[in-house]
Amino acid sequence: MKSRLALLLPAVLATACAVGPNYKRPALDVPEKARGEAGPGEAASLADQPWWQLFNDDTLRALIDEALKNGYDVRLAAARVEEARANAGIARSEFFPQIQYSGQWSRSRQAQELAPGVGTISLYEVNLGLSWELDLWGRIRRLNEAARAQYLGTEEARRGVLLSLVSEVATRYFQLRELDTELDVAKRTTTTFQETYDLFRRRFEAGEASGLETASAEASLANVSARVPQLESQVVALENEINLLLGRNPADVPRGAVLTDQFLPPDVPAGLPSELLRRRPDLRQAEQQLVAANANVGAAVADFFPRISLTGAFGGVSTDVSKLFGVGKTWSIAAGLAGPLFTGGRLKNQYDARVAQWEQAKVLYERAVTSAFGEASSALVAHERLARAEEQQARTVAAYVEAVKLSNQRYVAGLASYLEVLQVEQQLFPAENTLAQIRLNRLANFVQLYKALGGGWNIQDPAWVRTASTSR
Repeated sequence: MKSRLALLLPAVLATACAVGPNYKRPALDVPEKARGEAGPGEAASLADQPWWQLFNDDTLRALIDEALKNGYDVRLAAARVEEARANAGIARSEFFPQIQYSGQWSRSRQAQELAPGVGTISLYEVNLGLSWELDLWGRIRRLNEAARAQYLGTEEARRGVLLSLVSEVATRYFQLRELDTELDVAKRTTTTFQETYDLFRRRFEAGEASGLETASAEASLANVSARVPQLESQVVALENEINLLLGRNPADVPRGAVLTDQFLPPDVPAGLPSELLRRRPDLRQAEQQLVAANANVGAAVADFFPRISLTGAFGGVSTDVSKLFGVGKTWSIAAGLAGPLFTGGRLKNQYDARVAQWEQAKVLYERAVTSAFGEASSALVAHERLARAEEQQARTVAAYVEAVKLSNQRYVAGLASYLEVLQVEQQLFPAENTLAQIRLNRLANFVQLYKALGGGWNIQDPAWVRTASTSR
């Protein structure tokens, strides 16, 4: 009988099936190409490039490298992955028999009236216990599937943190370079307006200029001068934000190329929209959550079926240690079956709750996919439109520079008052700031496009962190 049972048990386990639905990716309405992409969709994508090839500024590369090594978000995401990995190990342990041990020693003496002739007794006891649930209906397998999906989801979330950190550091760095540009323009304009005011003040004192011209020059000087400390304060605040991303205390942030020298490709390949499902870590994470929800539905179905378990015990009880597993040896083996008979609707409601959770995960996944298509489309359109806007704003700045030159020539020739020169210079200052802001928007959008396409999706973890010398 024992030999037959030993042969029958593996056969039963091998033929056991996991109840509940098997996972299948929901049908999605995937466009053939991204909206805003010129020409037919192509497989090549900007997201295929690693981040160290995306940026040509060595200083920026070094900052990103430091953030990936020491950033708080990276370390926090890694700890979450370890937690999920351990939870998956806990679920996997249910596949194996659980063996426990116990030991006990006692010393006692009973009254002679109750037990004549019995003196002090020492009693030794050692036991081994075994319990094992036979996973005939796949309950443990479904719970294991859910835990594994949660683990893979946190791994995708960690890769999403890496991509977000690269994007965040790059965007903040470009913002810092834009503030540097505005600060340079403000200081240069302040110097020009200071010279203008000094000229008018001297001429006014000599009776050669009017009070209106002098007051206008002073107002323009004060207006631009007030901008300088505001920009300096914003620079320090932004440097502190970058240092936080890098996981270090407040300090000066090194600079590389100026804003206008930052690389921007004229054309950006977007790749096929369907590839976003494979590239973007947030979509992969959302799908793993859907897989986990689907597995939990199967586990809820398995709860309707009985659970079959094996238990065993082996031990010894004796007054002498040497006889524990001799004359004092004891053992037992048993099989048990337990199933629900009446639960007041608990199992049915538990199943309905798991199905509702799966529906929520499905909707969240579909929404995330649709949102990803929209983000990629918006970034693609903005890439082209902002390039045109920068071109037109550059024309505006060039025209104002020429107007300042001509107005100065007219003033020297006595054909115009210096108020005309002042008015043109006042228009040049905001025009230069607007040009710098458009350039920043282009760079920030380029980073957002890289992120929206799932940039660096094919980079293995050790390659995420690279030293500046290696990246060069």
